Amino acid sequence: MHTGGVPDDLRRQSELALAAATAHYLRGETMESIGGRLGVSRSTVSRLLKHARERGLVEIRVRSPLDAPRMLADALRTRYRITAHTAPVREDAGEVERLDIVAATAAAVLGAHVGSHMTVGVAWGSTIAAVSRRLEPKPTTGTRFVQLNGSGNTRTTGLGYASEILRRFGHAFTAQVQQFPVPAFFDAPATKTALWRERSMRRILDAQAAMDAVVFSVGASGSSVPSHVYAGGYLERADLAELERERVVGDVATVFYRADGSSADIALNARATGPALADLARVRRRICIVSGEGKLASVRGALAAGLVTDLVIDEPSARALAEDDT
Repeated sequence: MHTGGVPDDLRRQSELALAAATAHYLRGETMESIGGRLGVSRSTVSRLLKHARERGLVEIRVRSPLDAPRMLADALRTRYRITAHTAPVREDAGEVERLDIVAATAAAVLGAHVGSHMTVGVAWGSTIAAVSRRLEPKPTTGTRFVQLNGSGNTRTTGLGYASEILRRFGHAFTAQVQQFPVPAFFDAPATKTALWRERSMRRILDAQAAMDAVVFSVGASGSSVPSHVYAGGYLERADLAELERERVVGDVATVFYRADGSSADIALNARATGPALADLARVRRRICIVSGEGKLASVRGALAAGLVTDLVIDEPSARALAEDDT
C-alpha cells in the first residue's frame, strides 16, 4: 500500500529512524535502551541511525575549539585587511591572565617575524612590558631594537622602566638596543624642534626612519588596566582636558589620534617624542598587541589610521571587533 507516493515500509523505516536519532543524538540514550523501547535489536537501531544520516534526517558536525580563533582571524583579515593572531582566552578570564596569554601569543609572533639585520622600533607600556617577559631566545645577527618614544616625566626619568623592556628584547634576540633619553612630552614644541636638530638625536631619529618593523600597543584611558601613559604621571589635568576636547580615543607611542584615525591639530602631539603617525604608517610591518575590550575604541582608531599590519588580540576582544557595527 502507498500513502502520498511513499511506500508504507519506507515511511515506517523513516519514522523509526527519526525516533532513534532523536533519542540517541538529542537525549543521549544508548542503542540498547532505544532498541528495547522500539522493540527492535541493537543492530537494527544501528541501521536506523545510519538510515537517518543517509537521508539527511541527522547532520553531524565536528567543531574543534581551535576553529574559533582561526575563524576570527579570517574575519578580521577580511574586514580590516590585516593579519590577525587571536589569543585563546576564556570569556571569564581575569585581566592579568588575559594579558599573560596575549603576551605569550605576541612573543611567538615576534619570534617568527624578527630576524637578522633588522631595525625594530619598540614602544614602552604595560602590554609591551608583559610581552618582553615572555620572549623566547632567538639569536640574530646585526639586529637592533630602537626605543620609539621618550619615557621621562616630572616624577622620573623613566629610563629604568623603558631600558628594562629594551634589555629583554635585546637579550632574547642577541641584538643591540638604542635608548631614547628624552621625556615623553616636552614642555614646549620649540624645545623638541631644537633638540631634534642635535646630532646625538639625529642618530636615533635616523635609526627610527630605517625601521623594518615596529612593536606597540595602543593607549586607552578607559581600559580596566590603565595604560602607562595615563597612570604613570605623564599627563597633567590640562592635558587630559585637551584630549577630551579633541575627542581622542587612544595613542601609539604617546602620539594621540581620534576615532577616525586623524591626529592633526592635537596640540599635545607637537610636544610628544613618538614618531608622527604618518611616518609610523610607512614602516613595512607594524605589530599591534592588545589585551582587553577596554582598548577597542583605541584599536579601531589605530586601524582607521592605517597603523596596523599585524594585530595580536585576545579572543573575546577579537570577537567584539569582528562583530562591531560602529
